[in-house]
Amino acid sequence: MGKKILIVDDSITIRKSVSFVLSNEGYEVTEADDGITGLQAAEKDAFNLVITDINMPHMNGIDLIGNLRKMPAYKFTPIIALTTESQDDKMQEGKAAGATGWIVKPFTSEKLSAIVKKILG
Repeated sequence: MGKKILIVDDSITIRKSVSFVLSNEGYEVTEADDGITGLQAAEKDAFNLVITDINMPHMNGIDLIGNLRKMPAYKFTPIIALTTESQDDKMQEGKAAGATGWIVKPFTSEKLSAIVKKILG
């Protein structure tokens, strides 16, 4: 069984492309379209990595990261913020909430694969 990755993004295009790349790498991918459904998925299943967008309706990525970090099962789980935001203050906010890393959109599938491999081994 491959390692499990949760992808949370309100853009179906981003979710599908990230899911496609990572599924081809042998990871088991679950998709959620906003922070609330992402949090619900995380409560039901144990993921080895969470990749989340920052700007989403209902619950943004910063709040999702903060909520995940409050859960014992996700205290040390790597969480990557995936965003168009490259401003330092957003990155600091993400780090403060508990984000492990940051991928700025647009990104290549090679870059995504390399980062995930580095984190999950």
